[in-house]
Amino acid sequence: MTLECYLGFQTAERIREVHPEEPWFHLTGLIHDLGKVMAMWGEPQWSTVGDTFLVGCSFSDQCVFGKDSFEFNADTKKDEYNTRLGVYSENCGLSNIMMSWGHDEYMYRVLKNHPTCTLPEEAFYMIRFHSFYPWHTQEDYMYLCDNKDTEMLKWVLDKFDLYSKGDSLPDTAALTPYYQSLVDEFLPGDIKF
Repeated sequence: MTLECYLGFQTAERIREVHPEEPWFHLTGLIHDLGKVMAMWGEPQWSTVGDTFLVGCSFSDQCVFGKDSFEFNADTKKDEYNTRLGVYSENCGLSNIMMSWGHDEYMYRVLKNHPTCTLPEEAFYMIRFHSFYPWHTQEDYMYLCDNKDTEMLKWVLDKFDLYSKGDSLPDTAALTPYYQSLVDEFLPGDIKF
């Protein structure tokens, strides 16, 4: 088993301790980084893991990479992408924006396209935006958010993702039956990656 699998179980189990009544939340914690599987298919690590950012408007000063890290990004050469709103309108909603490609966006799209997925909308926000630190940690881009986004912000799981890791590895064999039951309930059928 890879380290990422253990980290998924650690996140899920921390969520389970704090929110025992939300089984969909436990499953979301387990699978939130599953999009990193792209690296196993030969995708370069820089395009698979790490923090995500909004495209189509100016890059945030709050981006962990620093604004200078975008100097070779072709979007910096297009005037329409270098304003506060860029191609978006005020309060357009995060469901109407485009994110950089990475493990979060990939897994979000896998789940959105899984016809029998019954995870609630909160789970989609957690997965898609948990690495979008300028938004959920610095509250940047709030001018693009609609009421739904503002309400969903509290569900983004960075406190569980970042602060649930420990030195001891979970007993995945003992935990697998519980999490398999959640997969069967919320993600039945074959999932197309």
